[in-house]
Amino acid sequence: MPGTGDNAIVVGAHFDHVRAGDGVVDNWSGASLLPSLYQSLSSTPRQHTFIFISFTDEEKGFVGSSFYAKQLSKEEAARIQGMIDVDTLGLGPTEIWVSNSDPGLVKMLEALASTIQLPVNGMNVDGIGDSDGRSFKRRKIPIITLHSVTAQNLRIIHTDQDNLAAMNLDDYYDSYKLIAAYLVMLDAELKAPDQQPK
Repeated sequence: MPGTGDNAIVVGAHFDHVRAGDGVVDNWSGASLLPSLYQSLSSTPRQHTFIFISFTDEEKGFVGSSFYAKQLSKEEAARIQGMIDVDTLGLGPTEIWVSNSDPGLVKMLEALASTIQLPVNGMNVDGIGDSDGRSFKRRKIPIITLHSVTAQNLRIIHTDQDNLAAMNLDDYYDSYKLIAAYLVMLDAELKAPDQQPK
């Protein structure tokens, strides 16, 4: 989705899943959200070009995201000011993998959530898994990973319980509203490195 400036924001989610279960939570919840997020931004002009990507084979070692990130030229990577990784929503309120996310991107999302009164929490999932954001982090691109995994619902992931019945659709809709508003905020507030205040 082209913008008026030279910089970009990537919004990504993987569409593959493990054999157990239907993969509704991990990660059809993320992949199927991408068209709605695209639509939410399409009616007004944007500064940033938004790149919406559904990645293959995250469960087999980040094959799709790794390929995409590696083929970026140095100049293309430098123009990407943030990568929003959407993985495993709808089990509960939106969670941020804080320890694996850019502090500035986290701070902006927390401020927005407080302003528009939508829930967001910090929930680190180090040691449990990883996500496509790692491919962009390796290229020094700031990332934020959004999910809904907690100690209470972790048992659902990668099991036969990963189906539509596991989804809390009210929480999923809240995640959509929060992420859609966040993309608008990022477009307005992220500045190119040479435009940052000194």
